Amino acid sequence: MLNLKNIQTYYGNIQALKGVSIDISEGEIITLIGANGAGKTTTLMSISGIAPPRSGEIFFRGEPIQDMIPDKIVSLGICQVPEGRRIFPYLSVRENLDMGAFLRNDKENLKNDIDYVYTLFPILAERRHQAGGTLSGGEQQMLAISRALMAKPRLLLLDEPSLGLAPLVVKQIFEIIKKVNIENKTTIFLVEQNANLALKVAHRGYVMENGRITLADSASNLLSNADVQKAYLGI
Repeated sequence: MLNLKNIQTYYGNIQALKGVSIDISEGEIITLIGANGAGKTTTLMSISGIAPPRSGEIFFRGEPIQDMIPDKIVSLGICQVPEGRRIFPYLSVRENLDMGAFLRNDKENLKNDIDYVYTLFPILAERRHQAGGTLSGGEQQMLAISRALMAKPRLLLLDEPSLGLAPLVVKQIFEIIKKVNIENKTTIFLVEQNANLALKVAHRGYVMENGRITLADSASNLLSNADVQKAYLGI
């Protein structure tokens, strides 16, 4: 579904990604783990067109997208949930969800999809008229994921969904990630510092260090890899 080939991305003169190649097949959950500053978020930003690569190629379902603008990439079926949620704080929960569906043409199906995200996160249904900025951190993360789902993505990019959240909320969100993957057949590319959790829900994983992919394997093999355990799992 998604192929990154030798991606080189810069911020000014600083090279953030140094020849990154990643393959994601339809229906998979793939996780990218690594330390702070390794280049994980930049990888997602390069896919989304927010930080376009200076060289290399990105193919989505066989179509090159590395030179596309972000809204065109969203219209193809790629949607990112950014680190830190970034919901619209002064819009209500329902208005945030409507914004997620902004580019959709099938407006007649919106009610069914809103009902679906309310079944995933019932607290959002209760707070549908509440301003997004007044929600708790966990509720804002639920809203950010739901807003992305309203775009009907084929590929969902998740950037640090557990960041700053209580363990019980994190558990709930990761259960929903698995559910969305299975029920909706949504392919998921997960960037996550909680390597243990990420590898437990993923099919395969990549390890990134200093802008390079240093290891790629099945999630189960990475969980049992001694170097990964020492560096990222605290074992």
